[in-house]
Amino acid sequence: DRQKAFRGAPSSVGRASHGPGLPRCKGNLRELRSRMRILYNPSVDPAFNLAAEDWLLHHTSTDIFMLWRNDTSVIVGRNQNTLAEINQTFVLERHIPVVRRLTGGGAVFHDLGNLNFTFISLNNLVSQLDFQRFAAPMVAALNALGVPCQFNGRNDMVVQDKKISGNAQHVHKDRVLHHGTLLFASNIEDISGALKPGAAKYSDKAVKSVRSRVGNIADFLPQPMGIEDFTAYLLRYMTGDSPAADTSLTGEETAAITALAAEKYRSWDWNFGYSPDYGFSQATRTPGGVLDVRMDVQGGRITGLRLFGDYFGVRDVGELEALIVGCQHDRAELAQRLSSVDLNAYLQGVDLETFLDCLLWCPARSSLWRAFPLSSPYPGHRHGGCASR
Repeated sequence: DRQKAFRGAPSSVGRASHGPGLPRCKGNLRELRSRMRILYNPSVDPAFNLAAEDWLLHHTSTDIFMLWRNDTSVIVGRNQNTLAEINQTFVLERHIPVVRRLTGGGAVFHDLGNLNFTFISLNNLVSQLDFQRFAAPMVAALNALGVPCQFNGRNDMVVQDKKISGNAQHVHKDRVLHHGTLLFASNIEDISGALKPGAAKYSDKAVKSVRSRVGNIADFLPQPMGIEDFTAYLLRYMTGDSPAADTSLTGEETAAITALAAEKYRSWDWNFGYSPDYGFSQATRTPGGVLDVRMDVQGGRITGLRLFGDYFGVRDVGELEALIVGCQHDRAELAQRLSSVDLNAYLQGVDLETFLDCLLWCPARSSLWRAFPLSSPYPGHRHGGCASR
């Protein structure tokens, strides 16, 4: 339902509001304000919102500052192996969407208690990424509210040693997309649950997320404030406490972004298949015995598979391995491909759901695990890949 994907803008968005504590404009921010379009995107659909950044980066004719929120979701970095970053059981049980973004860095959890900010800057001579340049206005705005925020390390904003913001960038020609989270009142338990992979079961060259101690901005405010008022405050801050022009995307922009979201950001190929190549290994105790899975995955598809173990079957398991090779490493597609297969003939006592857990890792069943690089020589491994019999 398209209507459910949008939430109304804060009541003071787009209006002059002379709230207290807005500091006088300093050099860098004054320059940004003078040539920047201010946007509030009310969508809470993560696929649409990440598509909006992508489309604006490639098509805007002016610099942009945008605020937006995602409904509950996991957002993985451009260079990450999606399956290695998420707790699949937690995500599947709660129907949490997983979407890949344009920028690098680690996986993050979004919910409506988190506010995201985006800068798109044109005409840059980029020799290296500069996170602090774009984080500085947010640090200043938080300090003006009485929150002792600092920029720390490579790309984080912290308050009293707790991370309240992670930042990432993507460069397209002379254009820079910088975005960051602002954890305002996020569910910290959900953050830990969604991003906690169960075991080192994948081996690849993808970027691994670094878990940080996180905190919520609301816990450090001298006076209570809701996220809608916080959003309105930041919009006033970025306009210099002056009346803002229309903060909405145009109808034409919305239509183009909707199409891009459907084509790219809702696709399995981008969100999972774009992952770097990896190897997967897992041994699971099943009612039919131990099943030891060794798998190679390239471009999100299974390119090699061996099934070892002390199970019994009346048919050659190589036939089953060959049937699975070429399938997406995805539960739904594997289930469809195996729906008409008599698994008991190959793996006596192993039903479909148990077998899918073995192929995709399930913490409730997994007892042993191994990680291996694609080039490691395990039995049946040939030329850097699994060989079906």
